[in-house]
Order: sequence, then C-alpha cells, then structure tokens
Amino acid sequence: MRLTSTTIALSLGAVGLNAAAATKATTLVSAPGQVAAVPAWDLQSSAKAGSDLAALSKTGVDTSSWHHVNKSKCTLMGCLIESGFYNDTELFYSDNLSKTHGITSRADVFLNGKQVADKSSQVGAYGGHTYDITGLSSKANALVIRAYPTSYYYDFAIGWVDWNPWPADNGTGVWRDVEIKQTGSVALGPLRVVTQIGTPLGSKPADVALKAKAQNLEKTAVTVTASGSITPAAGGEPLTWSKTVTLPPLSTTDIVLTNTVKQPAIWWPKQWGDQPLYKANLTITTADGALSDSAPGSFGFRTVTSRVNEHNDTIFSVNGQPFQVLGAGYAPDMFLRWDTAKWEAEGRYILDLGFNTIRLEGKNEQPQLYEVADRLGIMIMPGWECCDKWEAWSYNDNLAVPTPVWVDGDYVVANASMGHEAAMMQTHPSLLVYLTGSDYWPDDKAAPMYVNTLKGADWQAPIISSASKRSYPAITGPSGLKMDGPYDWVPPNYWFDTEPAANRFGAAFGFGSELGAGVGTPDLSSLKKFLSPADLADLWMSPNKSLFHMSPPTSDFRHRTIYNNALWKRWGAPTSLEDYVVKAQITDYEATRAQYEGYSAMWNAKRPATGLIYWMLTGAFPSLHWNIWDYYMHPAGGYFGTKVGSRLEHVAYDYVRKSVHLINHSLDRKGARKVQVEVVDTAGKTTYSNTVSVTTAPNTSKSVASLTAALSGNRDVVFLKLVLTDGKGVVVSRNVYWVAKGVDELDWDGSDWYVTYVTKYSDYTALNKLAAANVSATAVVGKGAAARGETTVTLENLSSVPAFFVSLNLVDKAGGDVVPLTWSDNYVTLFPKEKLTVSLYMLSNLKLFPVLLVEYCSSNWLSCFGSTARLGSSHENNLIHRAEIRSTEWSAGNATEQHNNGGRGRCASLHSSQWGSRNEVVGIKLQRAWFEHIVLPHLESSYSTICNGPVRFLSRGKDSQASQAASEQHKLRQASTSFGKLCQASYRQL
Repeated sequence: MRLTSTTIALSLGAVGLNAAAATKATTLVSAPGQVAAVPAWDLQSSAKAGSDLAALSKTGVDTSSWHHVNKSKCTLMGCLIESGFYNDTELFYSDNLSKTHGITSRADVFLNGKQVADKSSQVGAYGGHTYDITGLSSKANALVIRAYPTSYYYDFAIGWVDWNPWPADNGTGVWRDVEIKQTGSVALGPLRVVTQIGTPLGSKPADVALKAKAQNLEKTAVTVTASGSITPAAGGEPLTWSKTVTLPPLSTTDIVLTNTVKQPAIWWPKQWGDQPLYKANLTITTADGALSDSAPGSFGFRTVTSRVNEHNDTIFSVNGQPFQVLGAGYAPDMFLRWDTAKWEAEGRYILDLGFNTIRLEGKNEQPQLYEVADRLGIMIMPGWECCDKWEAWSYNDNLAVPTPVWVDGDYVVANASMGHEAAMMQTHPSLLVYLTGSDYWPDDKAAPMYVNTLKGADWQAPIISSASKRSYPAITGPSGLKMDGPYDWVPPNYWFDTEPAANRFGAAFGFGSELGAGVGTPDLSSLKKFLSPADLADLWMSPNKSLFHMSPPTSDFRHRTIYNNALWKRWGAPTSLEDYVVKAQITDYEATRAQYEGYSAMWNAKRPATGLIYWMLTGAFPSLHWNIWDYYMHPAGGYFGTKVGSRLEHVAYDYVRKSVHLINHSLDRKGARKVQVEVVDTAGKTTYSNTVSVTTAPNTSKSVASLTAALSGNRDVVFLKLVLTDGKGVVVSRNVYWVAKGVDELDWDGSDWYVTYVTKYSDYTALNKLAAANVSATAVVGKGAAARGETTVTLENLSSVPAFFVSLNLVDKAGGDVVPLTWSDNYVTLFPKEKLTVSLYMLSNLKLFPVLLVEYCSSNWLSCFGSTARLGSSHENNLIHRAEIRSTEWSAGNATEQHNNGGRGRCASLHSSQWGSRNEVVGIKLQRAWFEHIVLPHLESSYSTICNGPVRFLSRGKDSQASQAASEQHKLRQASTSFGKLCQASYRQL
C-alpha cells in the first residue's frame, strides 16, 4: 500500500504563522483510490510557535493556544476571520483595512518530523505538486506548512493590480485543498477526456477516449487491468470496457481507453440548450483483482473553435454556431475565501443577466467553480493575470515597479502552474479558451512551453496568447482581442459610434476583452454597511476626493471625478446623499444597458461586434465601482440595465443612428414580430406612436426602423418606449429610454487607454421637475411547488404623467435586503395609465416574513417616494393573512412610521426636505399566502449563509446586533499580536 499527499496550489505567503492541522484525530483515507482534503488547520505566529518545523510536525504538539480554523483551505486573513480573530464587517468598514500590513508565497512542508518539500520546490500560487509520503506516514501523522513572504512583482502569486486595495496578507495561506490520497502499487494522475463529435450533432456517434498517466511505484514490472466507464447524467446503463496493460518498473505510462457513444447528448451554453453531463471513471486493478487507483471525473460533448476574421477580430463558435460572447470579468473574494453555495447563486445571477461567459484573469479559483459552470451552462475564459511577475517580460514597460525579467527557474514554475491548471480544467465543457497572457503576450520561450503543456494535457479549446492586440508569438498567431478601454464613465452613444475605427477604441466592433463605463454604485442600504457617515458625505459633497473603496491610492481610478462630472453636468448637482444615490443608479442603468445593446446590435455589422467582457462582474470587497452587483449580492441600477441590454430577444435604440435594432441571441426563435414605438414628453403627452412589422431570425441582429422623424421635434427630454411582441402578441421585450435633445459630444481624438472625455454633456435636468404620479402595486405569490419563492408584482401608473424609474426591493422583517433574488425587470418607467407585471424569485431559503418596498421618482424625483407592504404580517394555524397598505400621507421632511397592525408604509431612508406636501401611495395587496419556508433545488443553505455579509461573517459568540453595532463603531478588535510582528506563516495538520 502506498500513501501520497497532493499539495494543491499552496500560495503560502508571508506573515509568520504556523499552520498545523486541527488537533482532533481524523482518519482521512483507508483504502486505495480514496482521496480526502485536510479538513481543518491550526495557525500560530512563528514568533510564538518557533521555527523548528521538524519538532512542530511531530504528533503530540500542544496547539491549544493556536488559532483553530474548521476550513480545509483559507489564506491567513481568511483563517483569522474564520477563527474570530478578525471580523470582515469591521475590516471592510470605512478605511479600517488600510490599518493592517501585508505579507505572502513560498512554503516548506514537513510531515512527522521530516521535510517533504522546501520553498524552492513548493512555489507559486498554482504550483500544485504530488509528494510520495509512503515512507513517512504512520498511524498518527502531523503535517506542518511554513509560508514565506511574497511580492506580487517577484513571485507567481494571485495579485490585484488596481482592482481594489491589496489584502493585508497578499494572499497568504493554503487557498486550495491539501489532499491525502491512498493508492496501491500503481497510481493514476488526473483523468483526461478527449471527444470527437460527429455531425449532425446528437444523431451521429461520438468517439471518446479516457486517459490518465499511470505510475508504477514498484521496482518490478506489473500487469494490470485498465477499465473505463461512462454513465449518462440522466441515468441508464453505463458503457464499460477494459484492457490489460503491462507497466515497466518505476515507469509512467499514459493509459488510453477508447470507445464510441452512439447518440451523444450535446452540451450547450444555457441560452442555446441543455447541459447533459457524463460521469467517467478510469480504474486500475492488479492481478489479484484489487483496486489500485481510480481517476473519476465528468465531461460533456461539445466543441469550441475560434478564428480571426478579416478585421483581425476573434470569433468563437460553440458546436459549430457563431458565438457572440456576452459577459464580464469575475473577481474572487479579497481573502480568497470560497463558498460553493454563494457561487451557485452568483451563477444564477449571471444567467439572469443574459450572460453566456465570464472571464477569470489570473483568478482561476476552485475546481467547484467549473463544476457549477458545467451544470448551469456558463462558458469560462481562464488565463494568467497582468501587471506583475506573470508578465515580467523585457518588452513590458507598464509595470508599476521595476520587476526582474524571468530567469530559467521562473519558466519551470510557470510551466508547472500551466500543467496543474490544465489538468484541473481539461474535462470541463464550460471552458471556452485559455489566455496565456492578459495585457502582454508570453515571450518566445514561454509561449511554446504553455502551448505544448496545454496540448500535452489534451486541451480541447482554443489557446490565445493574450487579451490585447499589442503583439503575439508565432505559435499562437494574433489574439484578435482588443483591450483599449474604456474603464471609466462614457455616455451611451459611445458604444454605437463605430467609425472611424482607428480612434473609436472600445466602441461596438471586434472583441472587447475588458471594457466598461466604470459604474457599479451600490444602493444606499449596501453603502451604509461599509461607509462611515463621513465617507457617505464625501460621495456627494467631495466629488473629486480619493476614496478607499475605489482603487489603490496610486491608481487612476482612486476617485470618481470623471463619473461625477457627468452626473453633475447631466442631472444637476445632488442635493443630498439620497439624491446622489438615485442619480447614480440612473447613470449606471443607462451606461450598462447601452454597452450591451451596442455590442448586441452590431453582431451582424460590416465589422461585427464579436464579444464583450464588461469590467467587471463583481468586486473582491465592498466597492464603489466596477461591479454589476455589489459585495452583498444586492442588485441595483447597473444590474438591471445590463439585464435589459442582454435579453435573449430584444429591441434596442441606437443613440447615434436614431434607429431601432432587432436582436436575437437564440438558436431557435424566428418568425413574425411587431415593434411598438411610443414617445411621450415629460407632461405625459404622446408625440409619436407607430407599430412596425418585422421578421426575426436566430443568432442575428439588424436595424428595422428609423426614429429620426419621431425624435426630431423634441425640445427637451422625452421618453421613448419600445415593445417587442411575438406572433401571438406576447411581449418579448420592453424597453424605455429617456432621450435628451442632443447626444453627449465626445473628444475621440483625445481618447486614452481608460476614457474618452466628453466636451458637451446631454441635459436631463428637466426630469427634476416631473409632475406627481401615483403608482399602485399588487403582489401575488405563486401556487404550488414549482412556484416556491416566486411572486408577481403588478404595477399600475394611475396618473396622466410618466412614473420614472420605479424600483422594487424585498427586505426582511429587520429591514435588511433579501438576497440573493432575481427580478424579471426593475427600475422601470411606466407611461401614463400603463400597467406592468414583473416577477421576483428568491434564490434562498427565507425564514423571515419579507416586505416589499416600492420606490419611484416623481413630483421632483430628487426625493423618490416609497411604500412598503409586508408579504404576510401574521400567521395563525400555518395560514398567513392578507396585508394591505391604505393611502399614506407624507409631510414635508418626514416619513410616516410603519404600524404592525395596519401595515402602513414608510421609507425612512429616503427622507428629504424635497418631499411633496402630500402624495398618496395606493396599497400593495397580498392575494395569496406566502410560504414561510422556501426551498430551492441545488441551494440548501439559508440566504444568510450565502451572501448576507453582516450575518454570514459574524464573530464567534456574537449575535447580529452586536456585530452591526461593532460595524457602526468601525473599531477593529484589539489583537494581542499585531501584523507587524508576524514574519512567517505555517499551517499544522494532525
């Protein structure tokens, strides 16, 4: 029997902590073929624990005074938060995080008093290795890992560039699992699956090969049986077969088992079809029939190809269909903490937005990310990161600090990293490409090394040298991806103004690998979780001030000056914090919608827009920009603008050509459609109305109508509504724009890498004077198991004037946002007398009675009106009674309190001196009972364990009120050992 330990990506960084396994004795593996992660760790400063790892790695060491962490993986900061030493609600509050000091990256590994690896071999964040510990293991074992400081510019780590302030530990710690594996005389490496699909897809057989490297650990030749099995995820009889193989002594042999699947079920991205997954297993049995080892995995039948067109732009194809990439750049947690349930919820947000892809720039994350992506149908673009050691080439002159170019040993580490990541990813059908560089391409030694390693791992997706067009190595050819910005605010017409292409940089043509309008302002409820009162005041009173929750202090993105200039000039100076946040949500909605509509509309243009990766999807910590939903998973303006702009079938307004585009991202929707066009002014008067009959075809976009005449007479802001209906009259897409007399004028010749400046802004200040509108809302909870967590809300504008930017939010009994949840539409504008029904679906097991909050902008929208209704205000004999809000009076400068017995509405967070003297809010009526316990398949955790920061990240022994109070006081817990005294880090496992 042989026992080996697989150390996966020990990005063990700086700080001097000894990490040892939690002292409770645990049997991890007991038979060949079994694999188990080290389940828990103890940590201590090496200043206290000492530097004698041989002694520390013996059994019986007293670690009762160490930090105890019941996690299989965590960086130093993640471990200290998990153990209760720190609280991230406090750390993220205001600028508290800037008061700690950094560290990170190589490691020594000791087992039972003997050294297994040192910092010269266990190096690099992705430097996974397998160590044979057969001769060192015993019945009781102790494992110690000592981590050394790292620099992003000197080590292959996981850096942050200007995404956010750098974490206090620079990623120190065991950020992926350390696994213990037991085998027999023959050990197998990771499973690889190679498929060749016949056409037509699904009706012709597919060839499949199961592969794995077999290592004979004996000094004599052995004859074994290699067996393969493939089982459809939907069930049924597995396909099994085997062959006999003789392995030379102490050799490594590639085992290959081939077979044919007669009618393979094809894996598709979610928008295009189903995601059938097959289970595969390759096993080795010895002559006596005993299992020696196994290599399990899952895979899907799909093909991905790419080509560079005549414009030097990359176009991907999935299963033979041209695939316009619509997605965004993912950011992991700042402390590299992993939560599969949270990622599952994020994956559902991604699909709700209409995205088909996300990009991982140097943040290749955990294996579970790809497993969930396979199951949900999300394409993934992994690759190496920019701006640090990973791109320390002689021709890279954009590094923030002088960085040594690679030496021979660096190529060894990078190649091992590439091999490890390829092995982890190879079987996953969600893989779209691997980018071997980001801003810069690998040099002529690294490029063929990367390509050969990927091909040696049977990589079955394109390999592209970088995410930019700066240059490329000969082995990969041109990247076909542009990285020309913008990264800060630009107006909606920016994306549609595509010629001349030479100075239109990020406009909607080609493949934009990372670009966006720099938006992502959290809503007020989230802002108050991480900003102090002084920070909140700075948002609207100091528009040019550098802010901690933007980018690092030396970054061009440390402040909101460009964004705020636009907000002030286009909407008027904010009069309060609430006013600023509402204007920010409108700005974000408009910006993200235009970007995705621009690229979608130009899919079939003369120079097509082949792909868009928005900068960014999420933030690594509570951030004021570059995220589509905030750190607490609360969706706001930017989210819903994105959602509208990325609809599967859609109708969109072109700000430059004043035309209407018909967009169809599907593979199966076609036929007759109608586009209804209506324009009203701010007083609610209809100035234009028309219906256009059109025909749509799958995977196409085209211009179908001109609106030049419809909009030529407007003297000020008007509202434009586009409604797309199918052949049966069912609404497929509804879209409302606020259109100024003229568009923002851009200084194209003055563009730089992160922004194109505006020389004249559009004027939307007329919207500050909108007349009062009355909106009613009725909520109906769905029936039956299929509708658990689903509620429809019907909004009706009872007025003769538009109700602008109506937002809906669900809060719990304590007033906290209910997350995660999705809305079919939100931040909507209702035309006079218009009725609109939207739906919400909660992605959580909610155990509190929720309250629906309706806010809308009318009668001086600088202070939006609000009402609330409890969806279930009491329950008796398991029945939740109807709740109703009656007319509510609002007096100047005050908000009416909510009464438990009447359900009267209030929206205290929106109080302002700009409130009207009296405005009626018609009641929200609950028509059916709300389920107290809602269970969503595949999400068993309650919402608080998925994404609610103040709940999820409580200190041990502290309740939510105490945690919130600590947050409000924004005082870091006193610690007996400061970061400044930490010099090395070690992990210990017993």
